[in-house]
Amino acid sequence: MEIKELAAALAATAGLVAATMSSVTAAVPSPTPETLRGYNISATYVSGVSSGGYLANQLHVAYSDVFSGAGIFTAGPYRCAGDFDYAVRAQTGCMQNGTRKSPAQLAEETRTLAASGKLDAVANLAGDAVYLYHGTNDTTVHQAVNDDLATYYSGFGANVTYRKDSAAGHAWVSPLGPVACASTASPFINDCGDDPVGELLAALLGTVHRPAGTLSGKLVQFDQNAFAPGGNANAISMDAKGFTYVPPSCSQGASCRLMVALHGCKQGYSYQSFGDAFMKYAYLNEYADTNNMIVLYPQAIPLSTAGTTNPNGCWNWWGYGGDAAYAWHGGKQLDAISAMVRKLSSGSTPTTPPPVTTTTIPPTTTAPAPTCVTDTNYAHTTAGRAYQSGGYAYANGSKQKLGLWTIYSKSTIKETSPGYWELC
Repeated sequence: MEIKELAAALAATAGLVAATMSSVTAAVPSPTPETLRGYNISATYVSGVSSGGYLANQLHVAYSDVFSGAGIFTAGPYRCAGDFDYAVRAQTGCMQNGTRKSPAQLAEETRTLAASGKLDAVANLAGDAVYLYHGTNDTTVHQAVNDDLATYYSGFGANVTYRKDSAAGHAWVSPLGPVACASTASPFINDCGDDPVGELLAALLGTVHRPAGTLSGKLVQFDQNAFAPGGNANAISMDAKGFTYVPPSCSQGASCRLMVALHGCKQGYSYQSFGDAFMKYAYLNEYADTNNMIVLYPQAIPLSTAGTTNPNGCWNWWGYGGDAAYAWHGGKQLDAISAMVRKLSSGSTPTTPPPVTTTTIPPTTTAPAPTCVTDTNYAHTTAGRAYQSGGYAYANGSKQKLGLWTIYSKSTIKETSPGYWELC
């Protein structure tokens, strides 16, 4: 598939130009401790930077039935580090220009793992939107490593947008970033005078609405122990605290997208005095408010024990702690985060339902639930409920992948608003 090499023109996409961001100020609500609950989620995506970028790729590949696309700042291809606890390859081959497997070799390993049931079907990756970003001043992860990630995704038919013209250092890049563009310095969130976050979301979601200003949602703090294997998040280098940003529309039952956002090394909430900096400066909450999007912020922590060496609170992309399954189903961090996603996607009723007015003839207070339609994916397209692209069927409106466009593959979808179809 085509890899789009972007220059400044992409910053103008959907009106995302630097001149319009002069009034942007960073803010994040104080966290409210709550139990994680379900929402009306129509599609799920994942994004991340550095070690979080590696984990974002692992989640996307392992659970491609769940994730519809990925946005990754400065990371390499799936299982670049190889077999478990291969720290030397992680530091040399997968960050610098040392020896590593080619994208073709890693793709073949991916197909073998999927055939064994350790990953979702690789066919799911075809047509998925993937946004990649690498700065010319990033010497922590070399561009050749990021190039391999682009080649890897393209080999599976993903629609790759690759931005590598920026002068950024090793960082997540945002209009709110407190670090100069070319630097590599804490909190590793840089401002390069444009809006790669808007570009990322436009690539993954389609048309996006610009942030409106002051945040209107709430930041929920939840217990990650509830989702970790054995109920012990610290044992797998994850914090007891996790966070979710929820716009009012999503709390009230609107159909919303879910974005999993993964910080990098030295960016976790409990890493030294880092706190909420990633959630504050990433610029995702601002877009969440205006685009019906919930943002899940899982948190990693440093951990140094006899079996684990992770002093910087990185996500597990090289198999630390003896987790041989770190990159597929059964990987401890992958299992924990996918459990969070399942909980958030479980659906719920609005927390504040609209008031019901009555007259002498009581009106209907609730609309009938949308009818689920089960049919072949070919029939869905001929009936105007879906469209096909690249041999796959996608629901009209939501663009959710339904599967192969054949008379044998079936799916069940519903029309939640005129012309807007999504999976039941």
